[in-house]
Amino acid sequence: MAEFLLEILSEDIPARMQAKAADDLKNLLVQRLAGVGIAGNAIAHSTPRRLTVVIEDLPIETQPVREEKRGPRVGAPQAAVDGFLRGAGLTSLDQCQQMETPKGAFWFTVVEVPGRRTVDVLGDMLPDIIRAVPWPKSMRWGDGHTRWVRPMQSIVALFDGAVLQGAFIIADDQAIPFGRSTEGHRFMGPGRFDVTDFVDYRDKLREACVVLDRDERKTLIAGAITAKAAAEGLAWRGDDGLLDEVVGLVEWPVPLVGKIDDAFMTVPSEVLVTSMRSHQRYFALQNKDGSMASSFAVIANMETLDGGQQVVAGNERVLRARLSDARFFWDQDRKIRLEDRLPALDSITFHEKLGTLGDKMRRVEKLAEFIAAIIKADVAQTGRAARLAKADLVSGMVGEFPELQGIMGRYYANGAGEDSAVADAIADHYKPAGANDNVPTAPVSIAVALADKIDTLVGFFGIDEKPTGSKDPFALRRAALGVIRTVLDNGLRVHLRELFDRAASFYQAKSVSTISTDLLGFFHDRFKVLLKDRGLRHDLVEAVLVVAHDENFDDDLVPLVARVEALQSFIDSADGKNLLAACHRAGNIVRIERQKDPDVGMGAIDSTVFETPEEKNLFAVIETVAKQVHVLEGKEDYGAMMMLLAQLRGPLDAFFDKVIVNAEEAVLRANRLRLLARLTTISNHIADFSRIEA
Repeated sequence: MAEFLLEILSEDIPARMQAKAADDLKNLLVQRLAGVGIAGNAIAHSTPRRLTVVIEDLPIETQPVREEKRGPRVGAPQAAVDGFLRGAGLTSLDQCQQMETPKGAFWFTVVEVPGRRTVDVLGDMLPDIIRAVPWPKSMRWGDGHTRWVRPMQSIVALFDGAVLQGAFIIADDQAIPFGRSTEGHRFMGPGRFDVTDFVDYRDKLREACVVLDRDERKTLIAGAITAKAAAEGLAWRGDDGLLDEVVGLVEWPVPLVGKIDDAFMTVPSEVLVTSMRSHQRYFALQNKDGSMASSFAVIANMETLDGGQQVVAGNERVLRARLSDARFFWDQDRKIRLEDRLPALDSITFHEKLGTLGDKMRRVEKLAEFIAAIIKADVAQTGRAARLAKADLVSGMVGEFPELQGIMGRYYANGAGEDSAVADAIADHYKPAGANDNVPTAPVSIAVALADKIDTLVGFFGIDEKPTGSKDPFALRRAALGVIRTVLDNGLRVHLRELFDRAASFYQAKSVSTISTDLLGFFHDRFKVLLKDRGLRHDLVEAVLVVAHDENFDDDLVPLVARVEALQSFIDSADGKNLLAACHRAGNIVRIERQKDPDVGMGAIDSTVFETPEEKNLFAVIETVAKQVHVLEGKEDYGAMMMLLAQLRGPLDAFFDKVIVNAEEAVLRANRLRLLARLTTISNHIADFSRIEA
């Protein structure tokens, strides 16, 4: 078995593209090799300047392949035979074989494809594979006609220690030959050097100040920042997003700590962090009490003779200029009250078919007040918060840093003396911004957050701008999931149809009922995904939703979740499993008989025609359960409902053991089928048991 090593060295690749490109390169290699019967263990690596793939345990050569191609039936017309021979490149049937098949005798061509050396296979396919790597953006350089993300410098291509024959064509008169030579760090490396295999390559890169493994660089950076901060008596906040980006900017991470001028520490910490993070890729540090420290960490890409002093000084100088701009916005924005910014919202288009931001603000204000009354939030505070929620979008700070929307609104609202509940709602109404973000929990914040998202959803559904496939340009899936999480995590008893209908009434769109129906179906899809992620079985969710839809209580999410949780706990028990099997059996009997006669199981059960104790007992238990189920459902005691269902298990088992359902006597048979139909109706009042997997 042998090893294949590939490295493509180029000018610096954008950080966000590196890891995916390395994986794409690996997958292309694996797929193309699999197509010719070659498999191995592949690993991809990436740094700012190189994509690397190593594949171990490859065979030295491919196995011979015997290919058979079936032709016409023996005795077929000559025209069919001639067409087959032409397609196979043959001249007569003497070059074919006659073989027996289950469908008779046929002519076959048999071609023996000899094995090929893997090194030759790789050499042939490698240029096409490199060319096929997808990039969000690519470029041509020099006089070349080939596109790549950045100009290539060299290609290492070794199989079993030997260089592949071939080259990657850049232009008609320009090519990069496959070789074994590479280079390390741009400034700290020793120049070009040869490698023999992956271990030699990895170790020599390390000696040349390149940490090849992305995860190792990430661990080194995180540990170094933590240690540097601790040495200063500080701590690192942690920032996985920025860490993922910075790991793609350096091949030899060197942590340094700089200072923030005290003059900027009066600016909100969110502004400082955002400015450092988005513009300079600096890591914010904090004091032991959790407050923001007047220090930052930066990851340099090389060691310097002065220990990084000049690098730190340069970064501090650049940061002063950045933070001076931020402080200017902070000072200027506070001179204008949020309320005085509202007219500017009427000049900003939210969507050409849905009006301006001012229009949206007024719709959200009305809807938020409606929701506030339902969830017992302060209606006046809610209306005020909704009215001011978008005002910071026209501030200088949010114009510079859009990710601070809402956050700056809270600062400006607090500075203007607004109620704290109003200010907090301005900041929190965008939550949750993602799967890992918290939902708002204060009543006023909840009302505004729900109103904002529901207005968006109803508006875009009203103009038929719904998500399709993987496309969701208006983030409607995220908005729906945000509504669902906010409702569930706060235990809100709200009816979504009512909220959708009220939101739709503020639009001049298609009929309210159509919007609500379409949107509720969309919510159910998101609801299923969320519950599956929370460990609830998809079939149980579906079984409950079907019943809820039929009985028109599918828009109150909190009891739906409680019902699914109780059902899952019950089905996982021995009683639940056995009852499920019995219910499936009963349902199947009724279903089969109804295919013959749709009226089977209809009508009242006649207890006077029961012949066996098992029939009588099952009927008595069913009637008792039926009465109590309605009572417990009214109390939303779903656990007790499941325990009640468990009482059916024994009588039902006994019934199937002792009673012949399809008795010869028509009256007896019809009555027993009604009994089973009644059982199905009772169990299906909780969930559609036919949809639950056994």
